[in-house]
Amino acid sequence: MATVVEKTGIRRTKGWLYFIDKRGDVSRVPMARGGGKAVKKGREKVVRCGIQREEGFLYFIDKKGNVAKVKMKRSTTRKRKTAARSTPRRRKTAGGSTTRRRTTARRSTARKKPARRKTAKRSTARKTARKKPARRKTAKRSTARRTTRRKVRR
Repeated sequence: MATVVEKTGIRRTKGWLYFIDKRGDVSRVPMARGGGKAVKKGREKVVRCGIQREEGFLYFIDKKGNVAKVKMKRSTTRKRKTAARSTPRRRKTAGGSTTRRRTTARRSTARKKPARRKTAKRSTARKTARKKPARRKTAKRSTARRTTRRKVRR
């Protein structure tokens, strides 16, 4: 877990971001979306500690307001990736002698077509709501009926 480097007992106020600056002192800056009244811009030193940082440790201000450090999971030195070899590696067999890997000619495979997206089934209530209204009867039909009605009356 974390070990306390320096006991400062800082009381935090709302709308400020507290951090340890390059010189090892505790500073604060108004948050971008801190809320409350507008505060002056720029950093402000809270406590002068002058902490000497060690490599591979993360320094922070804990809940009690003290400066603490914890070892980082990753090491600071990173391994370099080796370049791709032009000749294949030799591997050991069960007998202990080394053999060369076989290189087989790779076939060029045709690309698959992208899968079609399935459309979601819509509810029947929506389908009925979207139906077009029934077509009105044309003028020819209505006149034809009128003429037949007149003939019947006579």
